[in-house]
Amino acid sequence: MAKISIVDLEVFYRVGVPAAERAQPQRLLLTIEMETDIAAAAQSDAIADTIDYFAVTQRLLNYGVGREWQLIEKLAADMATTLLHEFRPAAVSVAVKKFILPETRHVSVSLTLSRGETPNC
Repeated sequence: MAKISIVDLEVFYRVGVPAAERAQPQRLLLTIEMETDIAAAAQSDAIADTIDYFAVTQRLLNYGVGREWQLIEKLAADMATTLLHEFRPAAVSVAVKKFILPETRHVSVSLTLSRGETPNC
């Protein structure tokens, strides 16, 4: 197994407990790690034999369009479930960083799911 990582992808989603916080999309950073077997891709040098990280990135950049979440916990669970179903990694880890508390660099939630699991959030 290998790990494909997308680190600190900048997205703008509507997320927050109070409605005022969700009124405008806010900046989040996403880190995605997908476990997958890359043996076939290493032999073939073909994108069809691996997870297309460009396609994953495009999916995530548009993931928040027309949607909103109160909790980053729910957002992380939704994204992990979507990535498992659409891109079929053996496992996926999602970390969401939010920049809402001025006294901190960021707050974050991390979640790892394997194929066949559902989040317990």
